[in-house]
Amino acid sequence: MDVEPKTLAAGTPATLAGKPVVANSRRRYLVWGEIVIVFLFLELALWAPTTQVRNRWAAILSITILAFVLIDARFDRWRLKRLGLGLPKLFGASVTIGIALGMAACMLLMASWVGERIPANPTWFPNLQSAWGYGLWALIQEFILQSFFFNRFEELYGSSAAVWIASLLFAFVHLPNPVLTVATFIGSLFFCEMFRRYRSIYPLAIVHAMLGLTIAFTVPDHLLHHMRVGIGYLRY
Repeated sequence: MDVEPKTLAAGTPATLAGKPVVANSRRRYLVWGEIVIVFLFLELALWAPTTQVRNRWAAILSITILAFVLIDARFDRWRLKRLGLGLPKLFGASVTIGIALGMAACMLLMASWVGERIPANPTWFPNLQSAWGYGLWALIQEFILQSFFFNRFEELYGSSAAVWIASLLFAFVHLPNPVLTVATFIGSLFFCEMFRRYRSIYPLAIVHAMLGLTIAFTVPDHLLHHMRVGIGYLRY
């Protein structure tokens, strides 16, 4: 279900009911400018030649996203509900986690059926401590994907189109890792659709971490390269 329409500052609708809501070309250019800047910083954080430079771009990326989100919140464009930062509803969270459990079970069954060793990567498969760290990273990724990118594409093109556009972008940033590129495109269609319907990133972070760890549990490292993307995948 889509969120009920409200009104933005300057009379722009805050929610979309499946339709774009950009009120004027100036706002459209501003939204696209934010998307391009953040995407550029994201790619620099993934493809810079050294770890030090990548970390520097990652810090710039984080500050930029927070600044853009806070600016929009300051002008009352996006409240916590639309950002997905409000508390999740029990029904939406149950649906999201239930479907994800089914997806994880299917991956385990498929790996067993093709004869893969499980766990596929016993020498580096995350322990409990690193699994918690990955859960936090999953929350950050969902904030970037949903609270930043999805919301902007939704404003530009409507909620249904935003599901596909945001998913394609999220898959693109996982290149050149073939497993994660395909998996994140399929996963993002699910994540974005659940966000569109239920508007909370917290259940999505749980299922993102669950499915990511299942991939690490079932796909051998000669394909995953320690789940690296960007220049890290090529230098593995």
